Amino acid sequence: MLLLKHCKSLTRVGPLKTLRHLRVAPPTSLGAVHLWRSNSEEQRSQRVHNPSWKHGLAGLLAGAGAVLAYGLYHSKAEQAATITVQTVGKESHLPIFTQEEVSKHRSMEDGVWVTYKGSVYDITQFVAMHPGGDKILLAAGGALEPFWALYAVHSQDHVLDILSEYKVGELSAEDQQRQQAVEPSDPYSSDPDRHPVLRINSLKPFNAETPPELLSDNYITPSAIFFKRNHLPVPHVDPALYRLHVDGLPGGILTLSLDDLKTQFPKHTITVTLQCAGNRRSEMNEVKQVKGLNWGIAAISNATWAGARLRDVLLAAGYRPDMAQWAHHVQFEGLDKDVTGTTYGASIPLNKAVSEEGDVLLAYEMNGEDLPADHGYPVRVIVPGTVGARNVKWLGKIIVSADESSSHWQQNDYKGFSPGTDWDTVDFKSAPAIQELPVQSAITQPTGGSTVDRSSEEVTVKGYAWSGGGREVVRVDVSLDGGKTWQVAQLRSSDKEQTPTPSPPPGQAWAWKLWELTAPIPAEAQELEIVCKAVDNSYNTQPDSVAPIWNLRGVLSNAWHRVKVKVREDE
Repeated sequence: MLLLKHCKSLTRVGPLKTLRHLRVAPPTSLGAVHLWRSNSEEQRSQRVHNPSWKHGLAGLLAGAGAVLAYGLYHSKAEQAATITVQTVGKESHLPIFTQEEVSKHRSMEDGVWVTYKGSVYDITQFVAMHPGGDKILLAAGGALEPFWALYAVHSQDHVLDILSEYKVGELSAEDQQRQQAVEPSDPYSSDPDRHPVLRINSLKPFNAETPPELLSDNYITPSAIFFKRNHLPVPHVDPALYRLHVDGLPGGILTLSLDDLKTQFPKHTITVTLQCAGNRRSEMNEVKQVKGLNWGIAAISNATWAGARLRDVLLAAGYRPDMAQWAHHVQFEGLDKDVTGTTYGASIPLNKAVSEEGDVLLAYEMNGEDLPADHGYPVRVIVPGTVGARNVKWLGKIIVSADESSSHWQQNDYKGFSPGTDWDTVDFKSAPAIQELPVQSAITQPTGGSTVDRSSEEVTVKGYAWSGGGREVVRVDVSLDGGKTWQVAQLRSSDKEQTPTPSPPPGQAWAWKLWELTAPIPAEAQELEIVCKAVDNSYNTQPDSVAPIWNLRGVLSNAWHRVKVKVREDE
């Protein structure tokens, strides 16, 4: 018996499978299922315009393969059905195709076929419903392996289950041998070495967070353990050949070398906290599965950055205040690329970019040294108070524009939605791109599941707190009993715990605060439920639970952080 898993969303307006050559006998008492391909244009039109296809299938080869994985599988897991198909005999009766036959299917007119590990798949209808169809067509008539090497997220059972529904045959043994002889190159093979203490969420591309228990040890996070968030392979840039292009202004394109940035513009140094939009996504997954890397509490770090102000560079390129009448955004393009040559991109509002108080940097130093490769060497954008996704690394181009970046990561990702929005109803155009992040805090010590001794009489709780938009954290409340009673933690803004640090200018609190509380262990408690919540100078505070802020992308997770700790009795 062949067990095939599928989501109801895959068959809501059409047949279970789309097979060109396979014809199985009609259903019999043995439970066989007739699989067929519909050529109905009406049916195809319905599926192409179905929003669950448009958004659920986005990015198979365009850097968003997790949308496919979660949009079609996890978000509909409760509807998943298991269908048993009776095969004839013990061996597969699928046809055998040569690579020459497969290569004839490279277009929507002739059908789009691909191979993967010796099997042949007809993905024509999939491509028709795929927003990134032009990119997936690059694999048409050939093997998926070289493309999936770039997006290792596809090597998961649920993605392969979905692909299996498009299988139409097997590749000839001779052609399989030829494919195996050509090992696809690994675009990540030259990525930099990383510190072994990092907690890895994804190897390709590399994404990892600082161990939480180390996060509050230093006000300035050491570069080696600063959280890593990459969307594509790390590009290798020769600093001597590096050029930054500034476009979109009447004076034409301004081109700057690394030396130009260092010598023609004043050096500005600032301490800035960066936080991934998906920080603490794991807590949303506990409510209901979402799409994205399963970040814990440590997709956030704090560093000192130095470089040229973006404002100064834009003025040198010809920007004048009257241009704000038509220019509303500044777009950034990185030098990291996918297989199609598409670069990572993002944009920020123009008023943030040109404001003297905005402190936006074209940074070439991190913690007093050249930027590490994982953090954008030789130049990256630092946009204080703004979500990490807009802090583009390996910066290659700046464009002053009337429009936001058209990048996938600006238009179809990093946006928040109502808890009631799912992959069938989501419209990414209806929500603004995340810029400033909400107030945030988390407990780094003690860790969940650990134990404190009754004999110590006290427990010390540590953590971090930060708010976006330059809003200063003014208080962190901590509870040892799940939120019934509260105490105020001590805040610090440097590594010198006993030295008071003056508040930054209003609207320019770009860095986190570390906090600490030492309190008596309640006499009768066998378990402590430690909770923290931060308050910023606009008196924004964190919501008390995750469910009301749950969203299908798992972003903006900032509910009260909770940690349960056992109390060990004296022996």
